[in-house]
Amino acid sequence: MISIYEINKADVNEQLVGLSQLLCLVVNEGASLGFLPPLSSDEAVKYWENVIQEEVKLYIALHEETIVGTVQLQFCTKPNGRHRVEIAKLMTHPSYRRMGIARKLMARAEEGAKQNEKKLIVLDTRDGDSSNDLYQSLGYIIAGKIPNYAKSANGDLDATVLYFKEI
Repeated sequence: MISIYEINKADVNEQLVGLSQLLCLVVNEGASLGFLPPLSSDEAVKYWENVIQEEVKLYIALHEETIVGTVQLQFCTKPNGRHRVEIAKLMTHPSYRRMGIARKLMARAEEGAKQNEKKLIVLDTRDGDSSNDLYQSLGYIIAGKIPNYAKSANGDLDATVLYFKEI
C-alpha cells in the first residue's frame, strides 16, 4: 500500500536519509532533476535540508517505511504570480515505477494547489523523458520547448518541455 504525506521541516530532518537515497538513486540512473551523476550523499542531504521553505510543499510516497517517491509544489511569491504554482522534482524509486505513484503524487500536489486557491500549475521536464507521457495524460498542455536547456551526464545539451494546466 502506498500512502502520500505532506512533509514539514521537522519531518524532512527525520527523513533525510531516505530522501537522499532516493535522490541519489534516480539522479545516478539518469533522471534530469537539476543534478548530474554521480550525485553524492552529502550533496543530496544538503539539497533536502534547504527544500522546505514557506513557499514550498513537499509530498512523499511511502511504502511501509520506505520513501518511494516525492514531488514539490512551489508557490510563486511575486505579486503578479501569486495565482500560480510550479511542480518540481517529481521522482519515483525505480523499483516502484509503473505502479501509479507519480499519478498519486501529482493528484496530491494538484489538490494542494486547489486548497491554496491557485489557478495555474506550470512545470518542465526533459524532452523525450517518459514523464512527458504522464503529464500529457494528466491534462497538462505543452506551452513550448527550450532547446539546449540542461546538460546531461554525457555532456549533451537537452531540450526542456514547458507544460501548464489551469485548475
